[in-house]
Amino acid sequence: MQEQETDVLLLIDRCKEGERKAQEQLYRKLYGFSMAIALRYSRDENDASDILSHAFYKIFRSIKSYDKRKGIFHAWVKRIIINAALDHIKSRNEFDDVLIEAAENPTVTNHAIHAIRANEIMAEIQKLPPATHAVFVMYVIDGFNHREIAEQLKISTGTSKWHLSEARRILQKRLASDI
Repeated sequence: MQEQETDVLLLIDRCKEGERKAQEQLYRKLYGFSMAIALRYSRDENDASDILSHAFYKIFRSIKSYDKRKGIFHAWVKRIIINAALDHIKSRNEFDDVLIEAAENPTVTNHAIHAIRANEIMAEIQKLPPATHAVFVMYVIDGFNHREIAEQLKISTGTSKWHLSEARRILQKRLASDI
């Protein structure tokens, strides 16, 4: 494991020098990790590929600003990919802030979700409406709170809570019908 970290750090240094071969090698090392993140925020692999293209452009454009003393490289990359995914969603105008701000305390049981395999759950998550999908992934999978989600997506915290409640309601209904 230590050897892999050293390899990545050497590749980062070479990328900072603008070495194309090192960029390609770093891309290949990070592809699986990065695609997994992009897929969580996308509707399909084509969307995820678009997100990754933008994310890696940003990564290589700003790699000189990465400082290993300030944080883990994979966390830095993850943040860039998530931001690229959110930019992708916003660019398609898939957020409509017209939603009800009610639902302050969503109450949905999760018993159906526990009965299904993870890949089936992810498939159902990807079918959620785009804004609801993004909020659900940010909250449940990536651990953002509603305030952080609201800031990132430029929506209110109430709208974020509504999207989470709606996602849970939709998923519970879809997953309960599959049991």
